[in-house]
Amino acid sequence: MKSRSRISIQQTQRLKLTQGLAASIRILRSDALGLSRYLEEQAAENPQLVLSRPTGQDWLPRWTAALGAPETGAEQAAAGASLMAHAFGLIAGLRLPARDARIAEALAEALEPSGWLGRPLTAIAAQTGAMLPQVEAVLQRLQAEAEPTGLFARNLADCLRLQAAELGEMDAAMAAVLDRLDLVARGDPARIARDSGLSEEAIRARIAALRRYDPKPGAGFEPFAAPLREPDLIATPSDQGWTVSINRSALPSVSLAEAKGPGRAEARAILRMIEGRNVTLLAVGQEILARQVAALEQGMGALVPMTMADVASAVGLHESTVSRVVAGTAVDTPRGTWWLRGLFTQAAQEGGPSAGALRDRLAQLIAGEDPAAPLTDEALAALMSDGGAPIARRTVAKYRGMLNLPPAGRRRRR
Repeated sequence: MKSRSRISIQQTQRLKLTQGLAASIRILRSDALGLSRYLEEQAAENPQLVLSRPTGQDWLPRWTAALGAPETGAEQAAAGASLMAHAFGLIAGLRLPARDARIAEALAEALEPSGWLGRPLTAIAAQTGAMLPQVEAVLQRLQAEAEPTGLFARNLADCLRLQAAELGEMDAAMAAVLDRLDLVARGDPARIARDSGLSEEAIRARIAALRRYDPKPGAGFEPFAAPLREPDLIATPSDQGWTVSINRSALPSVSLAEAKGPGRAEARAILRMIEGRNVTLLAVGQEILARQVAALEQGMGALVPMTMADVASAVGLHESTVSRVVAGTAVDTPRGTWWLRGLFTQAAQEGGPSAGALRDRLAQLIAGEDPAAPLTDEALAALMSDGGAPIARRTVAKYRGMLNLPPAGRRRRR
């Protein structure tokens, strides 16, 4: 049977990420620091774009509280250093080129409370418009310079591997152990020894060495602490309610050059995209804080359930747009500087309080407990259930871990 070639015509639709669209997405998801660096790069390449720093200052840091930190009646005088602040301080000290700095900042924003990366490197590359080898090179630089060792690890094995290398204990036996952490958890060193062709004694020695390592180097930082940089928005109380405004002191003033020349159309496009970004950010910020007025007035314990879909529907945007806008964006309030993303919280159970409010309540209970007789998870669950919504012990344990608070036995002190 002879085969015959046929020509057919099909109509398909594909979204092509043009240079202008990529720039628009990048500007939309940039915080004040990232946008300033982007504008500096563009102004260096395009003489039609003129930047100037504002002479006045609209914002001064008020480190009175941190998102998720316990309140003990009076506002705290200062917030501890956050993991994010530590990471950005490391990046600033490295004095990386502009492109590498953008990649490093994206990696810092992807850090989980454990100190590990919460996003794959391919996603970081797509976000920054860089090639995967570039992202890997910047990550390797950050891992080499980070203190404590293990920050910016991709997973648990990577975190332990970095610490083993620093201590000079990264040999064949340690590599075999780190490659089979599942067997370590099951307590089967003999299987690791058989698979690797090494002695069981050597494997047991390396497993014992792992106990000296820190599996979560990011846990020592203040959980949810405020960022140590200028916020993008400012929320202030007034007679008519709460006013939310763009923090102009955090951004350079952008204008067109007086003399016309090549690149003027591109400069105008950048101005339009910045204005669109500011309008979108302000609309999203106003909607978020309008829904969380109780938190502004009473603290994190008054957070109400809120999702990005709720906000997107209210302001007429796509949920992905809201996600981009709040990525790394902070708002300054009389109660401290908060991450906008941290204000999104779902109800722990249908009809009950938000998970953020429960975490705040848990932190307050532990802060006020008797150090000699700390509350167990069961006791904490009972106290938190007094409001009418029952809370399971495992839920308390999960929230306690998110706040980096140890169990009762490790909190006991004379």
